[in-house]
Amino acid sequence: MSKPTDIRPIGAELYFLPVHMRVPLKFGAETIQKCHCGRVRIRVRDAKGREADGWGETPLSAAWVWPSKLSYDEREKAMMDFCRQLAKAWSAFDSSGHPMEVGHDFMEKQLPRLHQEFNRQRAAEPMPWLGALVCCSLFDLALHDAYGALHQTLVYDTYHAGFMNRDLASYLEPASDTRVSFARKYPRDFFQLPAPQKLTVWHLVGGKDPLDPSELDGSEPKDGYPSHLVEWIQRDGLKCLKIKLRGNDEAWDYDRLAKVGRIGIEQGVHWLSTDFNCMVTDPAYVNRILDRLLLEHPRIYGMILYVEQPFPYELEEHQIDVHSVSARKPLFMDESAHDWRLIKLGRQLGWTGVALKTCKTQTGALLSLCWAKAHGMTLMVQDLTNPMLAQIPHVLLAAHVGTIMGVESNAMQFWPDESKPEAAVHPGLYQRRNGILDLATIRGPGFGYRMNEIRRQLPAST
Repeated sequence: MSKPTDIRPIGAELYFLPVHMRVPLKFGAETIQKCHCGRVRIRVRDAKGREADGWGETPLSAAWVWPSKLSYDEREKAMMDFCRQLAKAWSAFDSSGHPMEVGHDFMEKQLPRLHQEFNRQRAAEPMPWLGALVCCSLFDLALHDAYGALHQTLVYDTYHAGFMNRDLASYLEPASDTRVSFARKYPRDFFQLPAPQKLTVWHLVGGKDPLDPSELDGSEPKDGYPSHLVEWIQRDGLKCLKIKLRGNDEAWDYDRLAKVGRIGIEQGVHWLSTDFNCMVTDPAYVNRILDRLLLEHPRIYGMILYVEQPFPYELEEHQIDVHSVSARKPLFMDESAHDWRLIKLGRQLGWTGVALKTCKTQTGALLSLCWAKAHGMTLMVQDLTNPMLAQIPHVLLAAHVGTIMGVESNAMQFWPDESKPEAAVHPGLYQRRNGILDLATIRGPGFGYRMNEIRRQLPAST
């Protein structure tokens, strides 16, 4: 069946926007200070010939998606090349429907083939599937935005039977040990409604970040922004801190947790989370740190709301039983949660929560949301240091998910000046005040970008 509201993509214009960090950010064993954001404008058409444009953007964070000994520039160039191939493929993709349906069809039928062909053409190391998803995400986001633009409505108001041809049973299979059914269910059935206009915001404590004045060495930028964690907490009224750890240096990780926790207590922080950067291979590593913290710093232990992705990216290759960790603290999949199928596997292995990201596609995030919520898993929405347009779908997802606590947002720490044109229209999204982000300026069709008001000069399309 089809609906008169169905669309199909008919063209795509791709742009690459360079962004530069004011301070380094450590991903696993790698530290980065620059990146390109992929931005695309997709044009869609309905059966009556009406057309509209939509926009999507994602940082091409090669360090996050592709741990490797290859140079950062080589990996990022490969991702940019793949984006160029995707622009052609999306423009020629002959599928119509709601953007959830078109996006799902593309990811199931086209993206695996394109990814495989791309890697066959490469003499160097193949690009991981997570890299393909990140490249695809800007196009998928733009498709959802264009659908809302064509129908002059917020796209989150279209995820139900009035607009969608397929229910969730067309995409998802429940776990065999449950009575969950997705028949006649749609994403809207799993949303938090009404969506809040204010979200508690998490600050990322990077592995290279100075924590207090004693750790400053004089190399910090003199640009008017805070130079250490205490200043960030005081300026932004922060109540939630996500702590990046090494995952392969137990003494350092423990000391870092303890020191950040002490600072948090002194400064009135309520919650902590720990990110082990996918570097851990044995649950005992995490358990020892948590157990020691419980004995020596019980208040800090109590502040830890959840533990994020300690173990390697590829869940199917590293099927580690993690029940011992999740018995201590909620354990959230992040990099491993490529789609609902892997979340299903993760649940069997003992994971209890899922960190959603728009950079793995809007379509995939919504399907993962629905599967996880239906099976009683807890949700969070995590950042990819999203600047500029990428921030807006990111926080909208968090507002509709009903997360364990707010949303992570750290672009204002690492590249705050890059988002000035968008911040002029949406000031509450690009600055954290009293520990919150304010979404009140998001309005209008699609993702509510208000593109006609954002004064950004784009580079030539590629």
